[in-house]
Amino acid sequence: MERLRSDDAEIAYEVTGTGSPVVLLHPFPAHHEFWNPIVPALSSRYRLILPDLRGHGDSEIGEGPAFMEKHARDLARVLDAAGIGKAAFVGASIGGYILFEFWRRFRARVTALALCDTRPQADTAEARSNRLKVAADVLEQGTEPFIESMIPKLMGRTTIGTRPDLVEGARRMMRKMSPQDISHVQRGMADRPDSVADLKTINVPTLIAIGDEDILSTPADGELMRQQIAGSQLKIIPKAGHYAPWEQPEALGVVLRQFLDAVRA
Repeated sequence: MERLRSDDAEIAYEVTGTGSPVVLLHPFPAHHEFWNPIVPALSSRYRLILPDLRGHGDSEIGEGPAFMEKHARDLARVLDAAGIGKAAFVGASIGGYILFEFWRRFRARVTALALCDTRPQADTAEARSNRLKVAADVLEQGTEPFIESMIPKLMGRTTIGTRPDLVEGARRMMRKMSPQDISHVQRGMADRPDSVADLKTINVPTLIAIGDEDILSTPADGELMRQQIAGSQLKIIPKAGHYAPWEQPEALGVVLRQFLDAVRA
């Protein structure tokens, strides 16, 4: 892992493969190894940059909530450290939230976007309240009750019923986060801005991929993005939930490779 200092946190990232740069942003509460099943489909033609987002994996949380602007600045510094001016970006869940913020601040550095199992809307008042309650509860109860509560939300019913190995792998990634990490990341997501109005400004090739069993970022959310982002394409991934790239890496790997190859051609 490479490491750099970004304001008040040390950020870790991995670089693998050769070719045009592609940055892969994992979901909450995982880390860069979330993408390992997909790396082989991409690394033969692309230089992959895989950060651990602030508060995830080996990256520090810093002080206070992990707001989207903090994540976006971290990402810009990772690009600088890797000697990358522009790149294609793939973001899952919170990775997508960060990419909306990155687009607002650093759009000249974006050549293409792949938005996986994410949504542009801000939290509703109820969702924000629930997120802040979780942020408080995890500090009192520890991470295990939180992790177990997240499994049925993050993983599709097919995966839960047939792939206990993938469920356990997700648990292992989540356990890298401390209660403070989870709390500050949740608080940052609770305060993320609404990005729906920004969708019409996206003028780079865009792929949207949503698991058909995703209950957090639904196919309807994907269709909203497709309608608002000119020229974008929507792919529904069968038998996958919110962690579609982890649950169905073969299907998602093919979709991503075809999209990136078409952008590069």
